[in-house]
Amino acid sequence: MRLPCPYCGERDSREFTYRGDAGLVRPDTEEAMADYVYLRDNPLGWHKEYWLHTVCRTWLVVERHTQTHAPGAVTAARSRRAGS
Repeated sequence: MRLPCPYCGERDSREFTYRGDAGLVRPDTEEAMADYVYLRDNPLGWHKEYWLHTVCRTWLVVERHTQTHAPGAVTAARSRRAGS
């Protein structure tokens, strides 16, 4: 799989580290924390994920199809607006 870095161009996936679901929101209560930490959906289709490009140390939000692993939109995580 090849991922496009907004700063370095298209790179091999070995240069990136998967860091989790970009759609999760940390809960405000202790009671909901166990579900937040341990329970995950396994969606089929397009999904937003955090990836770290270890070469340029940039956090990315990658939209990836979970069945084909095809990458879609890739943006720098710092450019995300609240709620998107």
